[in-house]
Amino acid sequence: MVEFQSMIKDIHPGIFVHSIYIEEDQDKDQRAGFYGDVNEQVELVAEQLSGVEELKDGFDALGFSQGGQFLRAYVERYNSPPVHNLITFGAQHMGVSDMPGCRPFDVLCQIARSTAKKSVYAAWAQKHLVQAQYYRDASQLDLYLEANHFLTSINNELPKPSQRNTTYATNLASLNKLVLVMFARDKTVVPKETAWFGSYAPDTDDASDEKTIVPMRVQPLYVEDWIGLRALDEKDGVVLTMCDGEHMQLPKKCWEPIVKRYVGGAI
Repeated sequence: MVEFQSMIKDIHPGIFVHSIYIEEDQDKDQRAGFYGDVNEQVELVAEQLSGVEELKDGFDALGFSQGGQFLRAYVERYNSPPVHNLITFGAQHMGVSDMPGCRPFDVLCQIARSTAKKSVYAAWAQKHLVQAQYYRDASQLDLYLEANHFLTSINNELPKPSQRNTTYATNLASLNKLVLVMFARDKTVVPKETAWFGSYAPDTDDASDEKTIVPMRVQPLYVEDWIGLRALDEKDGVVLTMCDGEHMQLPKKCWEPIVKRYVGGAI
């Protein structure tokens, strides 16, 4: 990440770059990517950003993998200081239907993944395992809607329209651009189309090789504009783009044009 910051500064000399953290200790911060209450983490980030003087007039934000939907949660719930352009790389905006895979020998990830898969909708998992908090099983949507308290919230997937938070829609629609980057050969995030607000169709059989994808513009949250996504799209504020690679494979030819155009002002 330090190297990526340096490359951004090479493109935009003089730009201020702030890296969000949950814990200042690097090992503890890595652990926070697997264990913790995401709602509390987003609140902590909002407090952190409000104290950064250089960001007071607003900023462009880049979210990588699960950081993408967490930054969207910040925009919808807080957005002070405001985000101008939000760029998400391989984010799980409509959740995942399988736990993200782990790198070889990443024991911390493997333990969290195994534990979450065994009891993903149990109260403890939904409070303490990060990946469980955006697990959206198309074959168990009723259980997901009942148990989940993070993704259902930021997607306004609530039983009654009166329960939906209209501030979320107002804040997301206030973005200049929402840039959604999907990895074309992503096998870590299932389905990969979640990066573009796609999801498996309800009642999808996990054992089936043929799974129907519901694309963004026919999702109920888009059609009925639960989160302001449709309003933003209708003012040409949603950009769908793709990197030709696996999850978080970011060659320069993929990310550089995005950073040039949507970060720190076009050059």
